[in-house]
Amino acid sequence: MTVREGIHQRRSIRRYADRPVEEEQIDLLLEAAMAAPSACDCRPWEFIVVRDPARLAALAGISPYSQMAAHCSVAIVPCAVPERQAICPGFFPQDCGAMIQNIWLQATELGLGMVWCGIHPIKELEERMAGLLETPEGVVPFALLCIGYPAEQPAPRNRFEQDRIHREQW
Repeated sequence: MTVREGIHQRRSIRRYADRPVEEEQIDLLLEAAMAAPSACDCRPWEFIVVRDPARLAALAGISPYSQMAAHCSVAIVPCAVPERQAICPGFFPQDCGAMIQNIWLQATELGLGMVWCGIHPIKELEERMAGLLETPEGVVPFALLCIGYPAEQPAPRNRFEQDRIHREQW
């Protein structure tokens, strides 16, 4: 699979087959995550990997948009540690976005399906997630990534829109 193919085949998958994701694949996802660029190379992230069905069911209740967590094989909760950005504060959202995109592209290459459920910057969701996963003070639950073998195969799509491109100035 080329990078271009992975980019266009990447889709939000919310239905999963009853098949576990292997530990080696989870390691590949996390390796891809940690290869992401970050401002001043601060790498302001930590990860919580959730496989326990009861905890996945609890994650499904975090928001009305996270119901699929109860049916995925594994969830990864990327967390931001803003204090790691003392040199260049405030960039953890961009850094975490790049890191999650790496996970998604790696999942696509591995034949896995994934959906990104936003947590940050909604304080109520951050607090619910922090309480459920017992994160330390100063750690921000950033997202909920539900991952599994897809039970649906949405077609790839190209969203290129020439009229949104401006050259030299608006």
